[in-house]
Amino acid sequence: MTDLEWVPQSCTLPTKEQPLRIAEWDTLFSEHLTALSRPATHRLRLELSAASEVEDRVRDLAERESGCCSFFTFDITNDDGAVRLGIAVDSVHQPVLDALAERAVGLAGLGEQR
Repeated sequence: MTDLEWVPQSCTLPTKEQPLRIAEWDTLFSEHLTALSRPATHRLRLELSAASEVEDRVRDLAERESGCCSFFTFDITNDDGAVRLGIAVDSVHQPVLDALAERAVGLAGLGEQR
């Protein structure tokens, strides 16, 4: 799957900006993702390192992503210094969440996660 193949048609981010947004998520995953779980088929839970700027980066990305991909629902918490990002989608967009999870695991070098 190429970088843009998994981006749904419902995404309103201009096509030329999509690779830049993907790169932002990729950098966040590769530098800060420490754990990933799937509490439900339509939910993803990411745990990120507690570096001082991570929460602000996550909140900024989630807000911008919500603006172009309204099918995402984000939940961000900071517990014991770890930033936790919950991502939920409807059943139509589950393949997008699947692709995002696969990409995150690969970039963070986490191997198979449950």
